[in-house]
Amino acid sequence: MATSFVLFLIVLILSVVTTVVPSPSPDLVRSSCLHATFPKVCVNSLTLYKGPATTPRELAQAAIKVSISRASKASDYLSSLQQKEANKREIGAVKDCASQIADSVDDLRKTLGELKQLRRGTFRWQMSNAETWVSAALTNEDTCLDGFKEIEGRVRSDVKKKVTNVAKVTSNALYLINRLDHA
Repeated sequence: MATSFVLFLIVLILSVVTTVVPSPSPDLVRSSCLHATFPKVCVNSLTLYKGPATTPRELAQAAIKVSISRASKASDYLSSLQQKEANKREIGAVKDCASQIADSVDDLRKTLGELKQLRRGTFRWQMSNAETWVSAALTNEDTCLDGFKEIEGRVRSDVKKKVTNVAKVTSNALYLINRLDHA
């Protein structure tokens, strides 16, 4: 009796551990990303997403999660740059940019929380909040890049590459959120 119970527990644990979380449907991703600002980036980033996304709402949440992940990585990179020696202008631009990207991460996290709690009675209000926060994140990302206009060199090109990537996935996330508002 005890042996069969232990065997049952092992099988149960293994079944839970090996449960596969479905990735987004390629058809849903392609059709949803078709008219995004950056359709190839949209398809590539969401096709690689490992998590459930079987509805437009879940896909919008996935897009926000991708944006949070990329913005967090950019923020970590900017923080590491602050530790390295550079000229005063670069240090100031990197510090300002790090702050703006950190604000973007906060705005994107608030957006994700709002999208997870959408309710019929407050849908319009919640969608307005989500759209506002993602727009603010895009503005922060754009402002970050403005700080490097007068700077030349590797730091500028590296920051521009990373932050532009974040801005592209964030722009696509905003597009997918806007689609929810019109569904």
